[in-house]
Amino acid sequence: MRNKWVQAGLSVASLALAVLLVVFLPQIVHGLTGANVSWTEIGAQFAALSWRTILLMGVLWLASLYAYTFVMTSALPGLSHLQALTLNAAGSAVSNLLPFGGAAGVALTFGMTKGWGFATRPVVVYTLVTGIWNTLFRFILPAAGIIALLVAGRIPDSRVTNAAWGGAVSILVLVAVVAAALYWERAATLLGRAVDGLLGLLPRRIRPPARFASDAIHRLRADTAEIVHRRWPGLSLGMFAFLALQCLIMACCLVATGSYPGPAETVAVFAVSRVLTSALITPSGAGIMEGGTAALLIAFGQPAGPATAAAILFGFWTYTIEIPWGALALGAWSLLRRRGAAGDHRSPQPASHS
Repeated sequence: MRNKWVQAGLSVASLALAVLLVVFLPQIVHGLTGANVSWTEIGAQFAALSWRTILLMGVLWLASLYAYTFVMTSALPGLSHLQALTLNAAGSAVSNLLPFGGAAGVALTFGMTKGWGFATRPVVVYTLVTGIWNTLFRFILPAAGIIALLVAGRIPDSRVTNAAWGGAVSILVLVAVVAAALYWERAATLLGRAVDGLLGLLPRRIRPPARFASDAIHRLRADTAEIVHRRWPGLSLGMFAFLALQCLIMACCLVATGSYPGPAETVAVFAVSRVLTSALITPSGAGIMEGGTAALLIAFGQPAGPATAAAILFGFWTYTIEIPWGALALGAWSLLRRRGAAGDHRSPQPASHS
């Protein structure tokens, strides 16, 4: 009981902090950039949005959700796209309301998939594979943002340019090494030995056991090898389509508010916004993502008011709207589950004989 009260208290405090960060976002933006912005200016940007723009954003948002179902159905064979939409919506709502909400989302995933008749083992593999793919693409995003700026010539200093290229290539090499280790046993063995060698340099009191990394990598590969070998195209294309559609939503938000800095800068801003969602102090980095996104847009020369409005608008389509959407999905699933249970327990009436 004590732990439940602690968890509830942390959740309330985290949500309250997210609300405060958004309420005081103009002051935060001013502190980060020195630019002046007010809620009146932000509200005027929202009021100027046309219904066509809102409809386009809504269509892109729904398309992004559908694109992600290909990741889910690839990781869990037998899962339908409608079930994947329901599962994703409900899990996102829980994750968006709780700090460290991923654990609650995983618990909900097990409950819903069990109700659909899936065994525990495939759901464990599904959780591992989707987690790995989300992590790999979260690493790729910063590299994509850096490369976009480099190609567009937005980093003029030669020393910074060289460092940026080195950082982007290093990230992509790391992702390639991890992906190869998941696909090929020989690569997994080499990676495990390399990591174990690095861990062996640690002081003895904190050094993990021998072959710690090798054993962990091989266990992970054993759990996920079948799905990775057979389903990696669907997993990868689904993630790419999902992120590309979300980036288009970002572009729409920027164009609609008059703060579009160009394609390369948009990719970079989108990449940074997705990285900022990893800030665990608030659910999905709410409030932190908006502040960082607005600050980067202003650094790219965009007006403070439109930039802040665009950041809030993008946060709505990638965070806020998922809460009521997930509540509807979870409510529908619960209702259908209760009806199904009632039907299963309803005993047939005996036939009458005259």
